[in-house]
Amino acid sequence: MSNSRTLPVPDGLDGMRVDSGLAKLLGLSRSNAAALAESGEVLVDGAPAGKSDRLTAGALLDVTLPEPAQPVPVAAVPVAGLRVLHADEHIIVVDKPVGVAVHPSPGWTGPTVIGGLAAAGYRISTSGAAERQGVVHRLDAATTGVMVVATSEHAYTVLKRAFAQRTVDKLYHALVQGHPDPSVGTIDAPIDRHPRHDYRFAVVATGKPSVTHYEVAEAFRAASLLDVHLETGRTHQIRVHFSAMRHPCVGDLTYGADPVLAKRLDMSRQWLHARTLRFAHPEDGRTVEYTSEYPDDLAHALEVLRAES
Repeated sequence: MSNSRTLPVPDGLDGMRVDSGLAKLLGLSRSNAAALAESGEVLVDGAPAGKSDRLTAGALLDVTLPEPAQPVPVAAVPVAGLRVLHADEHIIVVDKPVGVAVHPSPGWTGPTVIGGLAAAGYRISTSGAAERQGVVHRLDAATTGVMVVATSEHAYTVLKRAFAQRTVDKLYHALVQGHPDPSVGTIDAPIDRHPRHDYRFAVVATGKPSVTHYEVAEAFRAASLLDVHLETGRTHQIRVHFSAMRHPCVGDLTYGADPVLAKRLDMSRQWLHARTLRFAHPEDGRTVEYTSEYPDDLAHALEVLRAES
C-alpha cells in the first residue's frame, strides 16, 4: 500500500538536491528520500527526478510514499541489569544498563526498557505509539543511567509537557577528550542529520535549535569529566556538540574519539551517563530527584585516569 503527496517546492528548497530537499520537506531520512527517487516515486513537474537533480522553487512535486510500517511489537523479555529506582501508580524510574534500547524499533533485535518492564509485571501508560507507550524521553542504547517512564495517562501528558517546556533538569556526566576552554560554558549550535552519513547527526546551520551547558568537574592529563545540563534534547546532542568542539566523548568512535585512548581505558562505547533526573512529580507537583551510580566500565576508566594523574 502507498499514498501520494502533491505539493509545490517552497522557496527555501530552491537549488537543493532532490534527496536533501525531500528529506527536509517530508521529515524523511536522506537515504529513504534517495531510495524513493531511485525507484521512480518522485516526479517534478510530471517528470521522474533523480536523487541528485536540483529542485526549482514553485515546481510541482509528486511523491508516492509507502504506507507507514506496522508498529514493532513489544516483547516482554527480562533485561539483565535493568534496575527500578522508584515505582508508583504514575511513574517508574529506572537505571538503564548499556546495550538496552528504550523501546522496540525496526532493525533493533536487542533488549528494551519497555520489554523489560513488561516482563517484570509493570503496567505502562497506553499513550504514545504502540511500541513506545509511556516513553516521555530517551537514552541511546549505549548510554547508561536514569530515565523515567509514565505508568498513567495523566503522568504521560504532564511529563511530555514538562520535557517539551524544558522544566525537567537533566544532568549528565560525560568524559571528553582534552580540556574544553572555557571550563564552564554553553554550546548553542543547531543539530540535524549528517549530510552524508544517515546514521549520524551533526551541527548543521538549518538544524533544530540545540543548547548544552557544561562545567569541568575533574581534569585529567588526557581527558575531562564534565557536568552537562541539557536545555534541549536532540538525538545524540551531547555527543554531537562535544565532537564539534573537538572534544568527543571518550570511546565514541562514531563521533571521532581516539581509538588508542578508548582501548587504554577499556571503553567499547561512549563515556556518557545520565546521572541525575529532577522533575515535578505528575501527581502533586512535588520536586523529586533520582540518581544513577556509574556502571563498572565507566568507573574503571576514571580509576585508570586518576591513577595516571
